[in-house]
Amino acid sequence: MKQNILKSTLILVFAITLASFTSIIEKQIKIENSKVTWKAYKVTGSHQGTITLTSGVLKFNNDLLIGGEFAIDMTTITNTDIEGDEYAKKLEGHLKSDDFFGVEKHPTAGIIFKTVKSSGKNSYTVMADLSIKGKTNPIIFEISVYGSKATASLKIDRTKYDVRYGSTSFFDNLKDKAIYDEFDLIVDLQF
Repeated sequence: MKQNILKSTLILVFAITLASFTSIIEKQIKIENSKVTWKAYKVTGSHQGTITLTSGVLKFNNDLLIGGEFAIDMTTITNTDIEGDEYAKKLEGHLKSDDFFGVEKHPTAGIIFKTVKSSGKNSYTVMADLSIKGKTNPIIFEISVYGSKATASLKIDRTKYDVRYGSTSFFDNLKDKAIYDEFDLIVDLQF
């Protein structure tokens, strides 16, 4: 009996000691100082623009990244490469329509980190769940953290999220109207 009490006490002391060396901190993303840029490609060129985060947090154990979670306001999709307000607004309206992201029914997208592994100094490989248009799929990407900034580049296959417009994976004879299935998100965060 005394031996069991001694073992339990030692385990408790060890657990408290270990917990005192572990410091999990959540750092809120400064939305107004952060930027998400998208770039999509088609046979005849590309388009790019921005989209706004509504919330975000990175989780650290001491100085090591261990998690994160973000929400994106899909209604804020803007185009930055087309000259002339009329054509830019047309593209933005099309991207917001059901042909693409259907923002009326799906106003937010999100990403939740599942695992984070160090891949070098200040660099991490993240496995996460990305949700767009009510569909969730796993994604792997690299993120770098320097001081109070983080950067990441994600390559997303839009067809996994039922974004099929102009995709040669679903439609034949598109010729120069084809839009490639993958698009990029370049994320610059401040926290």
